[in-house]
Amino acid sequence: MPYRRSDPIMTWISLCQFDELDAAKGKYVEIDGFQLSVFLVDGAVYVLDNTCPHAGGNLSSGDVEDGCIVCPWHQWAFELKTGRLRSSPGVRIGTYPARLLERPGEPTLVQADLPIY
Repeated sequence: MPYRRSDPIMTWISLCQFDELDAAKGKYVEIDGFQLSVFLVDGAVYVLDNTCPHAGGNLSSGDVEDGCIVCPWHQWAFELKTGRLRSSPGVRIGTYPARLLERPGEPTLVQADLPIY
């Protein structure tokens, strides 16, 4: 498919250092207008929008259960891989590809592929 002027361009943005993440605990990151939750679960890094669409709950402070982040306000559970609401797949939050950038002699960075315009 050809590029259209209205299509967002994606670029890898550094969010934090890998050693700042705690297993199964969220880290809130605000960067370039994005409010994100970053999670390390079973060795994989996930980056999602931080705000629950139900009532605006802070997802980075929620609990990880069965591959989902559970909103601390009303227990809505969103799949870490897809952002889909477990009980209603038509509702979702944004997810972003994540990677680790290893740099010799420097801390490993967590990066996300975020849209820029």
